[in-house]
Amino acid sequence: VPFDTAPFVKLSIMKVIQTFVEAMVLVFLVMLLFLHKMRCTLIPAIVAPVALLVTFTVMLLSGYSINILTMFGMVLAIGSIVDDAIVVVENVERLMEEKGLSPRDATRQAMQEITPAIIGITQVLTALFIPMGFAEGSVGIIYRQFCISTAVSILLSAFLALTLTPALCATLLKPHNAGKRGGGSFAVGFNVRFRSLTARYEAGLGAVLQ
Repeated sequence: VPFDTAPFVKLSIMKVIQTFVEAMVLVFLVMLLFLHKMRCTLIPAIVAPVALLVTFTVMLLSGYSINILTMFGMVLAIGSIVDDAIVVVENVERLMEEKGLSPRDATRQAMQEITPAIIGITQVLTALFIPMGFAEGSVGIIYRQFCISTAVSILLSAFLALTLTPALCATLLKPHNAGKRGGGSFAVGFNVRFRSLTARYEAGLGAVLQ
């Protein structure tokens, strides 16, 4: 064998796993810190692996192998996969808290609000990667698998954000009790300080803009 790429592919796979684990840990900490609910952290943890597994399935059916370029595309797409799930969960939680809606009603209204935004950002991202995959010559051959794997991951992320994530929100999340907040005294103190910081930031930003 004149040139063995197996070590580089193994390293790329380990990088994907490392990036995925880091993303899940950060999502868990951030959502637990701001939403104070374990159930909210479970939804991205369920959606992200599903998106990656389906992406690998599409790659297999398309005849693409696991190599450095496809793994690099997966690393880039993990951020989009996690972000779409977070946007849906956060918006559902906001509507349940502010309007006192049930999880099902809050999910329905949340999806009416953010569906155009999810579709729009997905179109922008895929419009960036897909044309590169149709380039001619050696450049097209080199980047085709990278572009297709990234675009498929982004499209699946949007599809799951419009289907699986809302279903999980409607079934896993619990309605807010009137006058009761989760997370205990730490959550109450954190929310008070965060709202105070937000108010000062808005006041400072308004003064600068004027």
